[in-house]
Amino acid sequence: MFSSLFLSKNQKLVKKWTHEHEEIMILIHKVLAEYSKNHHKQAKKLLKLLNNAIIDHVTHENIVFYKLLKDKKGVSNQNKNSIEEFIESFKEMRLDLMRFLTEHTKEDSILDDEFFNILNEVADVLQERINFEEHNLYQLLNNSYKDEKRKEKEWEKIKKSY
Repeated sequence: MFSSLFLSKNQKLVKKWTHEHEEIMILIHKVLAEYSKNHHKQAKKLLKLLNNAIIDHVTHENIVFYKLLKDKKGVSNQNKNSIEEFIESFKEMRLDLMRFLTEHTKEDSILDDEFFNILNEVADVLQERINFEEHNLYQLLNNSYKDEKRKEKEWEKIKKSY
């Protein structure tokens, strides 16, 4: 209950983003389920929610990563390199995903079997990407907080010794 009070800023972000990943994947599967039931109108509504959720999530991540990369002392060079690699490796996929969602959330777009097949592929690829992100990049964010705390404790010991 009180554990979230003691989380670092990065840990809170990781928790928030992990929750958003879960919501995004749930929405994708709801869209697929509604399409499978021939409830195309409901699938389109859910697809719009999915589009907004992804845009919000990616935009927030980009802003935070940009700030981290500009932070001269808060993030190690190794972590900055990892963040830059992540951003670069996801760039093309993100653009393709945004194009796909933009196209299929238009009022006049028709959800057909090709849409369904592509969205199934997107769900698989996105889940892999989320797993990679959570088990690699997010771990760096969590660990950078632990390193900061360790360094603060060491600095306090040094100051006390004088």
